[in-house]
Amino acid sequence: MSAKEIREKSNAELLKEIDTLKAELFNLRFQQAVGQLENSARIRTVRKTIARIKTILGERAQETQD
Repeated sequence: MSAKEIREKSNAELLKEIDTLKAELFNLRFQQAVGQLENSARIRTVRKTIARIKTILGERAQETQD
């Protein structure tokens, strides 16, 4: 998910997306521990997407404070 796509969504949608991604990340880590993970790069992608969403939410929060 690109930053442009993230910016088009509302805060509620982004918070829901973070919850979904965190659940996926948990499952990926569990698969890795068990040795069933096929695509280890997906962990990094999910973590970066979560970080992008949190960054944009932080930017929006800061805009409302100013």
